Amino acid sequence: MSIKTRLLLSYIAMIVVPVVTFGLVASFLAPYFFGDQFSHGKEPGKPFFREVLTKRDELFAGVAFMAKYDAAQLQKEDLLAETDAQLNQLGAALIVAKNGSVLFASKSIDKADLPLYMKAALPEGSRYSWQQKLKNGYTIETSEFTFPDQSRGTLYFLADSTQPFVSGISFFVSMLISLLVIVALTNGVLTYLVSRSIIRPLYALKQAANEIKEGNLEQPVLLKRNDELGELGAAFEEMRVRLYESIRLQLQYEDNRKQLVSSISHDLKTPITGIKACVEAMLDGITDTEEKREKYMKMIAIKSDQMDRLIDELFLFSRLDVNKLPFQLEAVDITEYLSLFVEELRLDPRMEGVQIVFSIPGKKSMVVIGDREKLHRVLMNIVDNSLKYMDKVEKIIRLQVSAGAHEVMITLTDNGAGIDAKALPHIFDRFYRVDPARSTSIGGGGLGLAIAKQMVEGQGGKIWADSEKGSGTSIRFTLPYPEKSGGGSK
Repeated sequence: MSIKTRLLLSYIAMIVVPVVTFGLVASFLAPYFFGDQFSHGKEPGKPFFREVLTKRDELFAGVAFMAKYDAAQLQKEDLLAETDAQLNQLGAALIVAKNGSVLFASKSIDKADLPLYMKAALPEGSRYSWQQKLKNGYTIETSEFTFPDQSRGTLYFLADSTQPFVSGISFFVSMLISLLVIVALTNGVLTYLVSRSIIRPLYALKQAANEIKEGNLEQPVLLKRNDELGELGAAFEEMRVRLYESIRLQLQYEDNRKQLVSSISHDLKTPITGIKACVEAMLDGITDTEEKREKYMKMIAIKSDQMDRLIDELFLFSRLDVNKLPFQLEAVDITEYLSLFVEELRLDPRMEGVQIVFSIPGKKSMVVIGDREKLHRVLMNIVDNSLKYMDKVEKIIRLQVSAGAHEVMITLTDNGAGIDAKALPHIFDRFYRVDPARSTSIGGGGLGLAIAKQMVEGQGGKIWADSEKGSGTSIRFTLPYPEKSGGGSK
């Protein structure tokens, strides 16, 4: 679920949950405060203030009934005191007057206000009129009666008029407090849930960032979420992996650079030392004959040629390494191309005493995609490598071509010293030499097969080697057919 959806659901819940909960609370509180009209057909219930009003009215009616049918009872102090105590609990008061004089008044009434209450009273029969006069918060009602001695008696009923309003205010305050509590709880719970779903992955990303800052790139960032934070975590993990790989490559390049410097220093020092020795010999007058001078000059030429070839290899490899050497790929009849190469090879002075065996399948013409110049360099580098390790009296190099479903495989096999199984996986690494002593008789800068590998891969092929110690080495590489033809045999 996306963060946008989470927030939208949170906003909806922020509205719906308080409304529903507030409605439930209101349906619970309303019967308590307003009773009968909210009973919805069930057994009527009366709220507290309604019960108070009912009891008060019943008590007033009872006193009025007593005054009408047994007025003598209203002259008993103990009865009136008991009635006053009950009225006082219900927020009411009573005044009993005889011929206009106060016979009894509730203790809750200030005696100084008695004339005002009696004057403000409504006439009998106007008890529920909206024109009731209020005095000091009381609703004042009267009831006339006659004492046993035929004197005129008047009852003044004083009721607290603020009690219904207090109950309404209490209901409003209760609902307001309930609403605030509901909103606060809903907001708190939803905020906690939503923020936790966002903050926890952010905290994980922060921890990962701190690990990366400290240089620890091995700790993966796995949020396992299907939202924007999950996408951020995936991007963060990809960045970590790439950064880790970049640093690993940087360290590898640094090692390669050190190895390059070491190899160049060694490979250049050998011919330079030889040239320097020849020059010093000539300066010291050792070359006192034409034959000696010619010998030393040839030595200088050979060493210079070695340096020139090494520099060319370094320059070529550096361009291949940064992908700045262009490949002129075209359709090449590989059997015809290799036939010409074999003829050229047989004319090479270095191949004197080496038997070259070239075999092709029954169908001679096979067209592949390749770069003629780069292909020639690949073949020469492989041949040069074979010549360095020829240790048999009868030296043989076999060149074979075989057709596959999607590519042509070219194999060069020699009967040289072979390569140890531990060293075989590394022969295409830059500056790698099987001979740890780096024999000057073998020569080379250790870049020949590395260059061959990059050139083969640049033409869309693969290269690998098979070898058996003491029996020889086979180096194989492939070149693809043109895409439209799907095969090169005719």
